[in-house]
Amino acid sequence: MKKKVVIGMSGGVDSSVAAYLLKEQGYDVIGIMMKLSPDDPDYAENEGGCCSLSAVLDARRVADKLDIPFYVMNFKQPFKNYVIDNFVDEYFNGRTPNPCIMCNKHIKFEELLRKAISIGADYVATGHYASIEKKDGRYLLRKSEDDRKDQTYALYNLTQEQLKHTLMPCGQYAKTEIREIAEKIGLEVFRKKDSQEICFIPDNNHGNYIEKKSGRKVKPGKFVDKSGKVLGDHKGIVYYTIGQRKGLGIALGKPVFVIDIIPEKNQVVLGDEQDIFKNTLIAKDVNLIPFDKVEGEIDVTAKVRYSAKPAKAKLSQVGDNRVKLVFEENQRAITKGQSVVFYDGNYVVGGGVIETVL
Repeated sequence: MKKKVVIGMSGGVDSSVAAYLLKEQGYDVIGIMMKLSPDDPDYAENEGGCCSLSAVLDARRVADKLDIPFYVMNFKQPFKNYVIDNFVDEYFNGRTPNPCIMCNKHIKFEELLRKAISIGADYVATGHYASIEKKDGRYLLRKSEDDRKDQTYALYNLTQEQLKHTLMPCGQYAKTEIREIAEKIGLEVFRKKDSQEICFIPDNNHGNYIEKKSGRKVKPGKFVDKSGKVLGDHKGIVYYTIGQRKGLGIALGKPVFVIDIIPEKNQVVLGDEQDIFKNTLIAKDVNLIPFDKVEGEIDVTAKVRYSAKPAKAKLSQVGDNRVKLVFEENQRAITKGQSVVFYDGNYVVGGGVIETVL
């Protein structure tokens, strides 16, 4: 009897080819598009965006071409609860969240997996560029063969139970190969561009989104320097993030950067570029993959944001679900609310949310 797999389809080339590869491998494949964003014309007409009309049509056409069943399922409420509300809360608390990581943690590999199991599926699958291996009774998460497209940074929250029930067929291929496969088998999405923006913010202006959609008052406040001296007015802390230089709306005769955000005082602290380089952080909500706890101090490489290059660091446990990370060299703009992910070679050791920067 064929193993049944539910694949999350976005209408993009990666999940489309993933569905094809799984069918070729002999799985009984069911395509599901998760309806995530609120009912809003900005989302519905956002060409190529997540949950847009065009994305639904693209995914349905792919499913028809592959001769697999396809359904659109409503995940709007859990998406709001776990992703959008968290996104808004974090910005109001002076932190910069990563909504893709929260979506993977709570929606794609929790809610979708629960739904898949309830309908008798053995696995969920996605078009992520990563690989899952089993070694010595433990499931491991490995970087993609295409290092430029590797997406393990956003997947560090996967538990052993979730890894056991997850398939990621694109991890064995380069992006160019995935597009070539799509073109070869006649999928029109082979030329479709990758989505870059936050899926629920079509214009990528998070400050405006929070102001318009949250129903909460965004209060203007003061820019200050490191000593607390007032430098000018800002339009609300939700518009700023650590390391930001452009769009500050203040002229001081030299380049200045956001070096801290103090929500309890409604202040944004400005300084020189050298002030945003730090080497030590504490991370909370930690998930570890090869083991349950860090014993002593171990050598890792780590990334403090998706686009960062892995840098050498020392990792140690400092409490339940908390770790300390000390980099050999200062890192630019380590930001509270973002995730830090640590690696041992090509394997993910784990990750957590940056709580404190020292």
